[in-house]
Amino acid sequence: MRPPLNAKARRASSSGRDGGAGTVPRPGLAAVSPETGSSVPSQASLDDGILNPLKRRIIDAGVDYPRRRATIACEVCRSRKSRCDGTKPKCKLCTELGAECVYREPGVKLDAGDKLILEQLNRIESLLQMSMTTSQDNGIGANQGSPPVSNGTGLSADNSLLANPTNAISVIPNGGFGTWTSGPTGTNISTMPKCHTNATMHLLQWPLIRDLVSRPYDPQILLQLEMAREPLHSLTKTPCVDLSNTQAYIEAYFERVNVWYACVNPYSWKSQYRTALSNGFREGPESCIVLLVLALGQASLRGSISRIVPHEDPPGLQYFTAAWSLLPGMMTTNNVLAAQCHLLAAAYLFYLVRPLEAWNLLCTTSTKLQLLLMAPNRIPLQQRELVERIYWNALLFESDLLAELDLPHSGVVQFEENVGLPGGFEADEQTRVGRDELWYFLAEIALRRLLNRVSQLIYSKDSMSSTTSLEPVVAELDYQLNQWYESLPGPLQFPFARTVLADPVQTVLRLRFFACRTIIYRPYILAVLENEQAVLDAGVRDYCHKCLEACIRQLEHIVEHHAGHMPYIWQGALSMVSQTLLIMGATMSPSLLSILLTLVSHRDALDELINGVIAEVELYAALAPSLGLAAEIIKEAEVRRRAYLNA
Repeated sequence: MRPPLNAKARRASSSGRDGGAGTVPRPGLAAVSPETGSSVPSQASLDDGILNPLKRRIIDAGVDYPRRRATIACEVCRSRKSRCDGTKPKCKLCTELGAECVYREPGVKLDAGDKLILEQLNRIESLLQMSMTTSQDNGIGANQGSPPVSNGTGLSADNSLLANPTNAISVIPNGGFGTWTSGPTGTNISTMPKCHTNATMHLLQWPLIRDLVSRPYDPQILLQLEMAREPLHSLTKTPCVDLSNTQAYIEAYFERVNVWYACVNPYSWKSQYRTALSNGFREGPESCIVLLVLALGQASLRGSISRIVPHEDPPGLQYFTAAWSLLPGMMTTNNVLAAQCHLLAAAYLFYLVRPLEAWNLLCTTSTKLQLLLMAPNRIPLQQRELVERIYWNALLFESDLLAELDLPHSGVVQFEENVGLPGGFEADEQTRVGRDELWYFLAEIALRRLLNRVSQLIYSKDSMSSTTSLEPVVAELDYQLNQWYESLPGPLQFPFARTVLADPVQTVLRLRFFACRTIIYRPYILAVLENEQAVLDAGVRDYCHKCLEACIRQLEHIVEHHAGHMPYIWQGALSMVSQTLLIMGATMSPSLLSILLTLVSHRDALDELINGVIAEVELYAALAPSLGLAAEIIKEAEVRRRAYLNA
């Protein structure tokens, strides 16, 4: 029997046919071509049974994973690779650690794909055991204890104290490093903090970097610009779409888009399309979903929107406009398909580089999810897998926006420990129209939670400020980042060679990896910008080297950022700007410049790197007022930097 959604130890789930209520028919949509209707083959009804997630097939890069039988050992011993004595209810190690001892059901078969997801991407690490000598000189407190182990939905790079988000770091007020235990407010350190200084605009307040701009900027200026932005006027027009080339756009969606979102079932798609076709694409959630899939599919065929001629309608807009006319009927419908409609619409708005409009739709998605998850037993079994995927999409993209904009939190994060990880849609090889890829999605969930942890532990208002007290936290976060990389399945593990990658998924993951490493070590750059003598400390110099190296690696092949042009163009552009500002400031510090020159061949190479980013971001300037300002800032900053260095 499949466990309910609120089971904390759940690892995977499944779903079958999607369903939902229709809405009032809407006029104005162009007629469906007979060719399109006849091109859809019939589909037998899918079984309502539940796919055993431990027997599912993972289709990725043609890899066929052999099956093996799990050993009898508790989760803690597995994560520590220690021999478990099998004592119940608690083995010897868990008794010594005061940890929760959880055994797998004996005799369950696990294939290697499950092993990667359940033991690596969902790996529970051993307790963080730091033996720290009390010293009045450095102010670091002794280790005072260990938190209990949880088998929650922690992912790759989650050690045991982080696997359960209720285990937070308690920071000693004097700057020392205390016990990794639950904080007084039960803060989930894997979520974005309410207040943080990790956003790009905060760099303009740093020493030397602030000298590169002619006037001070409010960190909220990007949000203010997006709030004052003109709406999409085309959405008020009567929708009229061309349905003569839908098959190509559907294939493009499942080949190029669904890998980023994994929220459309390739096995039930034909049934959904047939329902939309019977409604003339004028009513019902199925019609809305199909139109949004067509919009995203057509958009994916044109490459980065930054390369589209200005004032030209972006690809997919006609389908999005038609779907938009159906969204009011979904607004007050609180079912799974209505939430899916809003999520896909937000995805297209991300493609259009309209982050605030996307956030509005994400909030609607979040509201529907919260209503559904308040009574998870009422969610149809065949839709639970879809609920999980919509949930993690909403949480991921909300976190990305909160990293740069001071927006209200939607509240969807409160269900994080109650929602399991995606485990695979019910497979039906006879009707599938694409692959059901989960590797990237699971890896991104893990990395986003780690990025949130960085913001909580380093950049929130309660974070430690001195580099001495910060060092063990930075070391642990970097360790988790490396563990995340090592836990990636082979097809996703990107090479660290300084070459352009052909695989877009590997490319995006590599860019995200270096962005994460940069912000982990960025406080040490600030320490040197504030006091040049800080670099005399060997540890500080080493951490500055790691930070600047990650910056260089993220920017050295600027064309790589096109790989994430569907979900990440806005976030990616701001990440480019922040790393460039960091490098600009470093060139104005003699000690940091000496480190940079160990990473590049000569100073001209640094100038070329910076100029490449400026040229790239200028292409994004017309896409959003926030990016227009970002382009102006780094362009002005480069002029002033050159003047400073030549003075």
